[in-house]
Amino acid sequence: MKIKLVCIGGVSDATISRAIDNYAGRVGHYWPFSIVNLPDVKTTKGMDQTRQKDMEAERFFNEIAPGDYVVLFDEHGREFTSREFSDYIQEKAVRLPKNLIFLIGGPYGFGQKIRERADAKVSLSKMTFPHELVRLFAVEQFYRAGTIMRGEPYHHD
Repeated sequence: MKIKLVCIGGVSDATISRAIDNYAGRVGHYWPFSIVNLPDVKTTKGMDQTRQKDMEAERFFNEIAPGDYVVLFDEHGREFTSREFSDYIQEKAVRLPKNLIFLIGGPYGFGQKIRERADAKVSLSKMTFPHELVRLFAVEQFYRAGTIMRGEPYHHD
């Protein structure tokens, strides 16, 4: 199983970008891992949120293959402790024949089409965070999940 994090837009803050790259490199010690940054949808006058989310969904669909397990990072998703999230990923690693794809949406969240395709939703918090920080938090949690899985001394209860 490979874990892929697919995000709308890039990271403009160099410090956050370096931290994401640091954790992404660490995740690779536990699972094959990649991050895909899709270009922002260029909005035009008269484009509403629904159209923007639909255009973002088209970009997401280009990164999803049949059989991939798709998880949305969404504020209305299931919340986990770090240990529970580690167990969740381990269970998927054993059961899934394909990839585990996590999606981070654009500024307005996810459109209906991608919500319908998703297999699950996970919430990092009930709070709202900038998308750049969500990427950092997600990648750090993937790394933490790997250390928990192997009993390494990174996570403390």
